[in-house]
Amino acid sequence: MYSPVDPFATAMMVIDGEIAWIGSDAGALVHQDSVETVIDLRDCLMTPAFVDAHVHATATGLGIIGLDLSQATSCRQLLNDLRDYCANLDRSAVVWGHGWDDSRWPDDPPTRMQIDEASGGRIAYLSRIDVHSGLVSSELLHRCSGIEGVRGFDAVGPLRMDAHLKARTYAFDALHPTQRRNAQIAALREAAAHGIASVHEMAGPGISSAEDLQSLIALDSDPTQPEVVGYWGALQAIDEARALGAIGCAGDLFVDGSIGSHTACLRMPYADDSTTSGVSYLTADQVAAHVVECTQAGLQAGFHVIGDAAMDIVCGGIVEAGSIIGAATLRRAGHRLEHTEMMDEAHLRLLAEFNITASMQPAFDAAWGGDEGMYAKRLGPERASHLNPFAAAVTAGVPLAFGSDSPVTPLRPWEAVRAAAFHRTPEHRISTRAAFLAHTRGGRRAARHDAIEPGVLREGAPATFVVWQAGDLVVSAPDDRIASWSTDPRSGTPGLPDLHGDSPAPLCLLNVRSGTVIHHDDGVSGG
Repeated sequence: MYSPVDPFATAMMVIDGEIAWIGSDAGALVHQDSVETVIDLRDCLMTPAFVDAHVHATATGLGIIGLDLSQATSCRQLLNDLRDYCANLDRSAVVWGHGWDDSRWPDDPPTRMQIDEASGGRIAYLSRIDVHSGLVSSELLHRCSGIEGVRGFDAVGPLRMDAHLKARTYAFDALHPTQRRNAQIAALREAAAHGIASVHEMAGPGISSAEDLQSLIALDSDPTQPEVVGYWGALQAIDEARALGAIGCAGDLFVDGSIGSHTACLRMPYADDSTTSGVSYLTADQVAAHVVECTQAGLQAGFHVIGDAAMDIVCGGIVEAGSIIGAATLRRAGHRLEHTEMMDEAHLRLLAEFNITASMQPAFDAAWGGDEGMYAKRLGPERASHLNPFAAAVTAGVPLAFGSDSPVTPLRPWEAVRAAAFHRTPEHRISTRAAFLAHTRGGRRAARHDAIEPGVLREGAPATFVVWQAGDLVVSAPDDRIASWSTDPRSGTPGLPDLHGDSPAPLCLLNVRSGTVIHHDDGVSGG
């Protein structure tokens, strides 16, 4: 059992959704007659459940039940996949696809005429892997009035910036309510199957819709599904956020775009396109006003921020907000930032000073890091080597919360832990334990949960936990600087799965949210 408060524990008792007792197998015999169900864990591992601190549930579910383009390795393959998908699709249905990544292709993305032919003239929206640009059909544009004059519009190829957000909004609104609900349920079931018991939904105009967030938060009342923590990323929207059930005007409130789409706001131009240094959507004054408004309203503020120039904007706004409402008041508010991929020492000091959580996605480095990855192509190897500095953030005292940004990367929390521990740039690596805590306790703290030691197995805490089929349990150093060592119970340190190399991630056998089972496999037995 992974319980830092009792590293020798091998048994746990749950009553009314709370952990009532933790101890040894021998101690459990004393309580056996007072419980209704006994579950034999055999040689399994029990840990707190994961929190995914950044998801887009409907888009994730549409990828599960709809058109997944993440495996397309060329323009031709994307068009073939689209054509096959549409062959048996109802004529009135919206074609929603996601996941194409032209940075891995030998050719350019398809033209609109090619999309029209492959989709049979339907309303089609196909988002790039980073969800900051998209391919659309002529039928969608025909119905989306005024888009031709919007920033980022392209008459032939992918849409970017404001034009992309306008097209995505139309496609989202065109979804049938049943299609939306089925997608949301599929996403939550996928999360539960991978040991996630809480998701932070990053909703907002342009990325989803108010109706979408409202319907997803409604599913939170079902105790057999993962918890849904909602955020609404919009300016001057305090009343709307509260009406929707969101806990903050935060999340994907865009300060900039993404590196892959050349829209992350940079101090210097892109290495592979010297004509642009990205785009900014907000000013420091707007950031400051939003942070002040949210703090005074008792809601979390937060922003989507990736590029270093975008981080400069946000940090300038935070300093300005602190001068208005006071540093202590700002620290107590517990605001958050999403992605924060390009942080320097000054950025890290400021986030730590004002207790601002960095909600980061380790799988980004696994997908696009390294000397030959997308980051290096877009920024050059030297600039790319500074991205996602997990170790520096931990050292500076910045609170971390990990997530997937699904559907950008999959709902695979152990793979995220592995990615953080084995970052492609060794100096940014953190321990497996630190990564695990960022993906469990860190997520709960980022949502300002007030439970006793949220994300920790201890008496009095919510009985939210996962039983895993795992291999060797070790505490391992992320590289050869310090030798790996096995965890000896006598050390008082509970172990985590060995994630070295290509070892398979642990299998989720049982996922429990506040005492209610939300996922069950055949590896555990009750009696």
